[in-house]
Amino acid sequence: MTETVLLLPMFVFFLYAFAKIFAALVLIQKMEIASYYAARRWQLESHRNYAYAPDDEGTLKPHIKRTVANYLGYGTPIGRFLDLDGAEPELTIERTQVWQVVYLRVKTKPVMVSWMYKSKGFDFEITKYVPNRDRPIAFELPGMH
Repeated sequence: MTETVLLLPMFVFFLYAFAKIFAALVLIQKMEIASYYAARRWQLESHRNYAYAPDDEGTLKPHIKRTVANYLGYGTPIGRFLDLDGAEPELTIERTQVWQVVYLRVKTKPVMVSWMYKSKGFDFEITKYVPNRDRPIAFELPGMH
């Protein structure tokens, strides 16, 4: 009986630690899916002409960012379990001549278990490279109309 009473706090600690490690793995997988969504949507809906760049930055990018934040769980009980830090993720899009580079960065809060353990928060970043000229166009065989 004494062994059970003494080992119960250790068991609870390891159970909590295992759940937090699993949560970090889930967060990374969710980030991969969200970054693919953001990159693909930016590729298909943004304009190549710089005259339309303000519209992309003012309308398209915030909508993508809101959708990604919603998918990751910002402001929900899932987001609290994943220890998401801040109100939304950091989504940066860099235009270049050939590629459009999409960075998704998520920070987590430190993991604290009272007096036993305290970690620094994690800083995850995923980078996707999207080609400029890979637009979906109608496929037509030559000579067939």
